[in-house]
Amino acid sequence: MHVILAITGASGGIYAQRLLDYLNESPKISKISVVMSRNADEICREEIGGINLGGKAVLYADNDYNAPFASGSNFGDAMVVCPCSMGTLGRIAGGVSDSLITRAADVALKERRRFVLVVRETPYSLIHIRNMETVTLAGGIVCPATPSFYSKPSNIEEVVDTVVFRILDLVGVEHKGSRWGK
Repeated sequence: MHVILAITGASGGIYAQRLLDYLNESPKISKISVVMSRNADEICREEIGGINLGGKAVLYADNDYNAPFASGSNFGDAMVVCPCSMGTLGRIAGGVSDSLITRAADVALKERRRFVLVVRETPYSLIHIRNMETVTLAGGIVCPATPSFYSKPSNIEEVVDTVVFRILDLVGVEHKGSRWGK
């Protein structure tokens, strides 16, 4: 399975890092294509010391329109935008392909691929809600970075993992994470 991971400048780089860690560990994943927005690298360095791509990941520049997944004829199996800023959400909802991230999102939607946006903002404005509705109606899945606590997490990584396990479920990647009632 080939997963495209877009990382934007929203707070929450730890979600992207934990997701990368699990994707790199999964035998189901053969390749991870990573693209980061202009601000993502700076925010991730500030919050978690930077992103460690791992062995299966290939990094593409956000202005690299020659990346294979910029075309529907060579797109991956799934795309995740994690974390997803409200600006990126708005551009995706509006069909504005002004970067590799938004072009790949446009391709994911037009090709009807698994497409998950892990939005990271609170509270939501009506504009945010309408943009989420637009992307949902177009076939995307909005998965807010809202952790759960029924697994009784004891550290920040375990709290983050409650969101990451939902993302893995939505993409179709098996994991041994906690589930309700288990």
